[in-house]
Amino acid sequence: MSQASNKVFANGWMLAVYLFLYLPIVTLVVFSFNDSKLVTVWSHASTRWYSALMQDSDLLSAVFLSLKIAFLSALMSVFFGTFTAFALNRYRHFRGRTMLSSMATTPLVMPDVIVGLSLLLMLVSLQHWLGFPQRGLFTILLGHALLGTAYAAVVVTSRLKEMDGRLDEAAMDLGSKPWQVFTLVTFPLLVPALVSAFLLTFTLSFDDVVLSSFLSGPGFNTMPMVIFSRARLGLNPTINAVATVTITVVTIAVIASSFYTSHIERKRKREMALAYSDSNQ
Repeated sequence: MSQASNKVFANGWMLAVYLFLYLPIVTLVVFSFNDSKLVTVWSHASTRWYSALMQDSDLLSAVFLSLKIAFLSALMSVFFGTFTAFALNRYRHFRGRTMLSSMATTPLVMPDVIVGLSLLLMLVSLQHWLGFPQRGLFTILLGHALLGTAYAAVVVTSRLKEMDGRLDEAAMDLGSKPWQVFTLVTFPLLVPALVSAFLLTFTLSFDDVVLSSFLSGPGFNTMPMVIFSRARLGLNPTINAVATVTITVVTIAVIASSFYTSHIERKRKREMALAYSDSNQ
């Protein structure tokens, strides 16, 4: 096969993959502006369902609940995941390290239904003995943070492995205390990984159905739970509208994050190049 044929095949395959991934999303966005009550039948363009979305109090409350849980669980996941990554990478010899490493990665390969069921049984037992916690926002947040911590630890760990440990040693040789080394040297280098971990865990929490179904209580229905329950009774065009708004917000967030991460990386490389040139003078 010639080089031209290889190029045509590669481009065609890439186009087919992109169509498979994004054509359904584009279709959903287009039909969110459809005036018909049938989600698969086009009549004419209209913003009718966006107006209906503004009047759908149940769906809006579910969206705000999902945003709150996703934001808080992402913060908790990044916090605990960062400390887990530090323990596994910077302190390689301590009792229980193997167990910590195994437990930190177990949620990645464990089916969500098993994690949700085990958490439910544990919470029911605690509620029976202590009267706390009641299933609701806190229990959903706990489950999402548990799953997100594993993903955040993997992202931060990959970043720590790329970093040169001699930078921390040099800072300590120059008289910096451990907390100064972390805040002035380590943390700025970790910012791109922390942002990536936050976005990843936020997305995982925002669209989770299984854990939320096990851990939610009366009056605490997240957006994916509401959409899933409505989809079983027949698709409502309002779902297309809320999905389009979600896609728009996520796309803007990802693009902004990419630009910010690229800016941080370019700034870090310029500073390293400047420091290297100054040391050689």
